[in-house]
Amino acid sequence: MTLLADEVFMDPTRLNEDYDARATVGVEGFAREMARYRSQSEKMKSSYSRHFDVTYCKESGQALDIYGPRGNGNGSLLPVFIFIHGGYWRALSKDDSAMMAGTLAENGIATVAIDYPLAPAAGIGDIVHAVRSAVAFIWRRGHEFGLDPDRISLGGSSAGAHLLATLLAPGWHAAFGVPNDLVKFAFPISGLFELAPLMKTRAQEWLALSDDSVADYSPMRHIPAPGCPITVAWAGGDPPGFKRQSAAYASLYKAAGAETDLLEVPHCNHFDVLMEWADPTSLLSRTLISGISRHL
Repeated sequence: MTLLADEVFMDPTRLNEDYDARATVGVEGFAREMARYRSQSEKMKSSYSRHFDVTYCKESGQALDIYGPRGNGNGSLLPVFIFIHGGYWRALSKDDSAMMAGTLAENGIATVAIDYPLAPAAGIGDIVHAVRSAVAFIWRRGHEFGLDPDRISLGGSSAGAHLLATLLAPGWHAAFGVPNDLVKFAFPISGLFELAPLMKTRAQEWLALSDDSVADYSPMRHIPAPGCPITVAWAGGDPPGFKRQSAAYASLYKAAGAETDLLEVPHCNHFDVLMEWADPTSLLSRTLISGISRHL
């Protein structure tokens, strides 16, 4: 158990408010940001696409998209940033997830946007298994697409940041045939790292969490010792629950001996913070590029 698990005893109304990201921007604001995700990602497809709809799991048909610098005529393998989208485990896709591809491509870095099965059809264990399969696929076969399996970094937002953290957790690598040091740098934004509080929120309607799934898939209960270097970020306009979880996870991660940086983006909300990566001059972009360059 973690201290955040005690949030299940909070007033239910406040708990729902603390984990309701959409309420911070309203219906119109949410729709506007989702449209921006899709529009920017479509632009990246026309300018930086390399391979679309690459199936990483034949059984489920789940796929990923690969973006990279124009040309890359020298044939060298590229460092790769794998991005895991949010959507409270029930929405969005890789088609909404390439806003950073241009920024990274102009710095010689490839981007991989992955799909995964969504709740409620898929349970949290199925979703975690899928993202681990996707990253294992890139490690095993990335060289076929010009990607360097020894220079993998991760990013994720909201539920995607939770899934990112399950990739940093120990104990799963052997089953997927990948090395323990698979990930060299990680950048979760506005993440959820302890699932227990969500059992008492509206999210339980589609997550159907159990005590066992909370124990198995709450990254705060599975901190690597030490993990890869990490930058834990959140938006100034994030709901309180997301801020608490990000700060608490970073504290435990650092205490386990890993290089850990924290970054608050004060002028952004839970959704538009991701669009900062579309601007190569933004603090979020500069921090990401610096982290990848230093550790890959």
